[in-house]
Amino acid sequence: MSQTKSPLPREVADAYVEDLIALDPITGTYLGVPDSSSRLPDTSPAGQEALAELARTTLAKLAEAERRPGGDSDAERRCARLLRERLTAELAVHEAGESLRAVGNLHTVAHQIRDIFTVTPQETEEDWAALAERLRAVPAAFAGYRESLALGLERELYGAPRPTATFIGQLDEWADTGEGRGWFEDFAAAGPEALRAELDGAARAATASVVELRDWMRDVYAPAVQGAPDTVGRERYRRLARYFTGADLDLDEAYAYGWAEYHRLRGEMQKEAEKILPGADSPWAVLEHLDEHGRHIEGVEEARVWLQGLMDEAIQKLDGTHFDLAEPVKRVEACIAPPGGAAAPYYTAPSEDFSRPGRTWLPVMGRTRFPEYDLVSTWYHEGVPGHHLQLAQWTYVASTLSRYQATVGGVSANVEGWALYAERLMDELGFLTDAEQRLGYLDAQMMRAVRVIVDIGMHLELEIPADSPYHPGERWTVDLAQEFFDRHSSLPSDHVESELIRYLTMPGQAIGYKLGERAWLRGREQARARHGDAFDLKAWHMAALSQGSLGLDDLVAELSEL
Repeated sequence: MSQTKSPLPREVADAYVEDLIALDPITGTYLGVPDSSSRLPDTSPAGQEALAELARTTLAKLAEAERRPGGDSDAERRCARLLRERLTAELAVHEAGESLRAVGNLHTVAHQIRDIFTVTPQETEEDWAALAERLRAVPAAFAGYRESLALGLERELYGAPRPTATFIGQLDEWADTGEGRGWFEDFAAAGPEALRAELDGAARAATASVVELRDWMRDVYAPAVQGAPDTVGRERYRRLARYFTGADLDLDEAYAYGWAEYHRLRGEMQKEAEKILPGADSPWAVLEHLDEHGRHIEGVEEARVWLQGLMDEAIQKLDGTHFDLAEPVKRVEACIAPPGGAAAPYYTAPSEDFSRPGRTWLPVMGRTRFPEYDLVSTWYHEGVPGHHLQLAQWTYVASTLSRYQATVGGVSANVEGWALYAERLMDELGFLTDAEQRLGYLDAQMMRAVRVIVDIGMHLELEIPADSPYHPGERWTVDLAQEFFDRHSSLPSDHVESELIRYLTMPGQAIGYKLGERAWLRGREQARARHGDAFDLKAWHMAALSQGSLGLDDLVAELSEL
């Protein structure tokens, strides 16, 4: 009798992806799996426990797979290490009950439910029939989310009050977009007339469920969490930072690094600002001047077209010189984000077969006039050579890695670190010689340094250093963090407030940009030192982008060996 061999680690990882898609069709849609288009996940506590049980059984299978001959090869080892680290970090967050108090202005279950409709296929009548079925699933999905939050209240696992208030405001906008109908009804209006009655009925039911969730959040949840802290403390922060960075961080060292970068960047910004408006009080006074008198794009559609041109130009100039790009990777689309979300731009990766391209998204927040300085390095970050080149390249080489490494195994700090490295790379390569654009780049870099300072500082209530120009010797509070951010950013006050709510919503995520960039830079410099004059930056870039996801604990070591 033949005996079936147990799988190798990469096979365990890819089987996990298949099982995950079955439980979470939102993930399936992002990957481009057609069968996922009509469904939404079980968002109740039972659904979350099913995901956790999948993680536990997968870890048990992984341990067995690593003992198989060949299970310790470099490719298998790298995948196994990522899978173990990710699933262990996810289980730690689950078992601490974080999903039972997940409220905020982005990336909650409710946001995932709404946002998935923007990337679900909409080309054919068959696509819209699937969307109608997915719309009919919205009320149950929102009810499951509400059940999870209610269990959190029962267990005294409270969401933060400020993010709760912001979320209720977003639900108001989803419930009524200003035309007497909700976001789901606006979305369904683009469907074919043959399905009009079906789509409109499902969309009205979805909007009714938004209203029901909004009312429960306002009347039950918000009063219950009133008086709970907005910040999480060191223990919760360390657990969440591990989830977002794939590293056991020295948080005090990271806080000090944020301050060192703050001082360095402030000096650079002052020099660049002098070129534009000599004698100005601060770099941010110059940026305020540029808001009125600098170069702008007028019009929402004009901004989208301009951003598309910026990415197309970057691909044309970088391909063959600093990267070798496959044809599918060269396609990326600039889009306008749907209303009712957070203020920050974002990126969505291509489907696995590239039938849906990578897309950048610009939230307009009611604006029709956009300063150039605020867009250039941001789209190098979101698009090319940032998120798009990394995540599209992962998709392109998935067959040589594992499906897991190229998709759902992504580590936030690795991805955001690459994108911030990409901004710096464009400066190093001479793409930001214009003083307005370079000051905008430095302002964006400063924002990431400030994120490290205030995210760690306010959640851990650390002391502001003696060499700080702002409240030295005091302990951080959320109000001090918002004022400090406002003073050191060109962003409008409502965007700054949105950023602070984001940090309260996702503690430990915002620090990954600067800490991830540091890891990418260290890896590059160690590889350069190892190769000497033979170091080939283009070859290093492509090897680095083709190794799939890694947590920061492993990233520098792997990059150094390329």
